[in-house]
Amino acid sequence: MSNETTQPTQAPAAQATAPVAIIAPVLFGFFIMGFVDVVGIAATKIQNQFGLSNTMVNTLASAVFLWFLVCSVPTSLLMNKIGRKNTVLVSLGVTVVAMLVAFIAQTFAMFVAAFVLVGIGNAIIQVSLNPLLTNVVRGEFLTSSLNYGQFIKAISSLIGAPLATIATNYLGGWKMAFLVFAVLTVLSAVWLMLTPVKREIPEGKPSTFADCFGLLGDKAILLFFLGILCVVGIDVGMNFTSPKLLQFRCGASENVAIYGQTIYFAGRTIGAFIGASLLLKVSARLFFIVSMAVTIAAMAVMLFTSNLLAVQVLIFIIGFAVANVFGIIFGAALQKLPAKANEISGLMIMGVSGGAIFPFLMGAMADAAKGMGVQVGAIFVLLVCAAYLMFCALSVKEKKA
Repeated sequence: MSNETTQPTQAPAAQATAPVAIIAPVLFGFFIMGFVDVVGIAATKIQNQFGLSNTMVNTLASAVFLWFLVCSVPTSLLMNKIGRKNTVLVSLGVTVVAMLVAFIAQTFAMFVAAFVLVGIGNAIIQVSLNPLLTNVVRGEFLTSSLNYGQFIKAISSLIGAPLATIATNYLGGWKMAFLVFAVLTVLSAVWLMLTPVKREIPEGKPSTFADCFGLLGDKAILLFFLGILCVVGIDVGMNFTSPKLLQFRCGASENVAIYGQTIYFAGRTIGAFIGASLLLKVSARLFFIVSMAVTIAAMAVMLFTSNLLAVQVLIFIIGFAVANVFGIIFGAALQKLPAKANEISGLMIMGVSGGAIFPFLMGAMADAAKGMGVQVGAIFVLLVCAAYLMFCALSVKEKKA
């Protein structure tokens, strides 16, 4: 039975910040959210094990992120019925099953099935956890809090490669990492289940699919939706591409190349931590513009170099620069229509399906443009995403106090 209590809907700005004991289990959910990035580490292992092409192995990303397109809006409607906390608990249950299936997987088909479940669980938690945070954090600190959540998520992503190495060397195989993830997810579920979180009941009639998708008629919401699509495309694309850049473009060994993800997520972790503090003092729009300028410059340089150290530095810079973009866009969307936070969250997380679209395009472009250099086609796709995000940053209009 949930300890989530019921109260009338209030705008986030009117809420008092909850005690740390209540905020902590909500923020720990972002750590579980980060488990989705294990697909990048697993993809490298699976590609080498089964001898798959770039296009074929990147279908694993589609198996994960396609479900953000399918599940996001239904999850937002589910939240209106059972509450945000209960919806997060559902996602944690699905994630546990997903990790156990990945742990016992012996064939490519079993890995695909496991990552389908990872995608479903992660879609549900991303839709429900961000609005749940608005139940325990004051509205004026929402953007910064969302970025602290991304910082915690980045820490989770950062430990993926080291955990896989530890599992290989000391626990009997890299798949033992999935068992560790399953245990941590169970602990997160129990912690949140025992935590009382206030429940918001939406006013008026329940929203429908048409109501949710109708919000895309708002030009700002559509702009934010496409922005989420692109920033997730960069995030997942770098997760998949960074090991390939190091191994096939720079000549690194597989053991060194797998740490491409670690370098990228180290940049994201540090960037998210610094950004969450700076966003309390600096204009989010200015921060967004500078972040995208740095990202575009780093990607442009990456097109022309195969030096191992230079590419590693560029991977870090890109991770650092894009670390806060998701939170900035998501926070701006929630603050535009706070009374529709559940529905807005569903639409924004539907944009996470960019994780299914762009890696597939990157794999196809990398295979098609081999004559131009290893992974050049993939980097070009990332540049297109970054260019749109710069357009988004320049188009954002901040509310004046």
